[in-house]
Amino acid sequence: MKIKLPWKLTYVFCSAIMLALVIGYFYLTFHMKGYVERNLESTLKRQLLSGRDLVESRIRGRDMLAVTDTLADTIGAQQGVRVTLLALDGTVIGDTDLNAREIADVENHLDRPEIQEALSQGFGVSKRYSYTIKKYLLYMAVPFGQENATAGFIRYAVPISYIEMLEGKFKQTILGALILVFMLSLAFTFVISLIVSRPLDEMAGVARAMARGDFTKKPSIYSRDEIGDLAIALSDMADEIKSKIDRISQEGAKLDAVLSSMFEGIMVVDEKGGILLMNPSLRKIFFVDSDPEKKSPIEAIRNSQVQDITDRILKDQQTLISEEVTVSQPEEKILKINAVPIVRKDAIEGAVLVFHDITELRKLERVRQDFVANVSHELRTPVSSIKGYAETLLDGAIDDKDNVRDFLNIIYQDSARLANLIDDLLELAKIESGKMNMVFAPLEIKPILLRCLGVLEKPVKDKRISVSVNIPAGIPKVRADDKRLAQVFLNLLDNAVKYTADGGAVKVDVFLNGMFVQVDVSDTGIGIPEKDLPRIFERFYRVDKARSREIGGTGLGLSIVKHIVLSHGGQVWVHSELEQGSTFSFTLPQS
Repeated sequence: MKIKLPWKLTYVFCSAIMLALVIGYFYLTFHMKGYVERNLESTLKRQLLSGRDLVESRIRGRDMLAVTDTLADTIGAQQGVRVTLLALDGTVIGDTDLNAREIADVENHLDRPEIQEALSQGFGVSKRYSYTIKKYLLYMAVPFGQENATAGFIRYAVPISYIEMLEGKFKQTILGALILVFMLSLAFTFVISLIVSRPLDEMAGVARAMARGDFTKKPSIYSRDEIGDLAIALSDMADEIKSKIDRISQEGAKLDAVLSSMFEGIMVVDEKGGILLMNPSLRKIFFVDSDPEKKSPIEAIRNSQVQDITDRILKDQQTLISEEVTVSQPEEKILKINAVPIVRKDAIEGAVLVFHDITELRKLERVRQDFVANVSHELRTPVSSIKGYAETLLDGAIDDKDNVRDFLNIIYQDSARLANLIDDLLELAKIESGKMNMVFAPLEIKPILLRCLGVLEKPVKDKRISVSVNIPAGIPKVRADDKRLAQVFLNLLDNAVKYTADGGAVKVDVFLNGMFVQVDVSDTGIGIPEKDLPRIFERFYRVDKARSREIGGTGLGLSIVKHIVLSHGGQVWVHSELEQGSTFSFTLPQS
């Protein structure tokens, strides 16, 4: 249960005040009792001496026994005390509480302590129980005389209960006063506690607002004391915290922007291997759609190699790990991972892993290697042929008129093959670099298609291939370069004719596909294996290298087709089944 500060202050101060009052009460009552007794004794003594003077004046020249009882009653009535008169031998001769008959039966009082003390010292005091009146009494006695001789004793008696009554009244008065002081102190302390705690409550509210992120509230306290200093310090602290939070937020926004814009994947883990941060690029690489925070890498991205690298950095305390990892899920990628530990005060507090997607780089390296190998091979064969036949002619075959024409014809064909290869390479290089000049204009597809089919008329007739063209009426013009579009048709139709067996069929379909015009070139040829489909548009890539060289071609036609179509803003793809034929499709934007 929460106890508020005003009540705590009130409780503390009131406890202190109560303790002081209790101590004061016992101190006053202790000293009061002695004071009451001393004051009573002093008063009683004065009354006693006054009573003695009265007795001496009354019995002067008279018979003492005749007046003493009446005199005792008179004095007792005047002074409100019990008065006893005794003869010199201790015989009671008068008493305010006894009549004459009772006085005659009272025993001798000469042995009483106060009488003995008065007899010997002239004044006697005693406290004891009176069996005569059955009470505890305070006795005080002095001798009185007649004609310079002691005639007897006058004794005053006051019930001790009277003293106790006075003490009780004093205690009640003191207790009432103390209770009144306590109540006033309680009210005063509570008011002071409220005054003191109100600014603290206000500052607590400001602090709670700061904890919620609201730094606009400031304490409205202007007192020049410690509370005022605290309010100023709290206000300064709010400004400083707000400034630091703004700066941290700006830095965080910059960091988020940097991490979000990075192509590389970033993952930060803590000292236990739990993920603290994973940027969008890495989530995209591994298709992570849930929050990976606090999960281990194996839980978040389902890759044991990444988990192994993380463990080696954290547990084996390696300073740097750089490895290539092949990821097969959700799609095959090659990643280069660089991992370094986060070290603070000679202790590893986590690790940073940077993921570089080098799939395309490795693919390009493979294409480059294949390209170099293919170009070398494509050049070696005609060059070797030309060199061989040239050497044969130089060795004397030039004089052999029967063979020299055949040799020169072979040299010419291989030279033409080399020229075609070089022309295709140069053309492909121009297309890829964007340096090839193209003139885009609205073109009808049908005339260009028919013109290309006319070029291939001889091989089509030689192989008895049936060719069909399906172009519905109303097909819009396309925005294209005439020469390059014809080059696309020639390459696709030439391949269809080359790889279709005798008596086969080639079909061309043209139709609308949204805002594009799509062209499908289908054949009933040998088809393409599924594993080769992703690479079919790579330069020099051949499914069956021996057969491809046998039927001619440079191996660059489909690559040229792809780059021409892409430069027109279209797409190109292929569907094929072994021994069932292939369909090459491409799209061109409407004009």
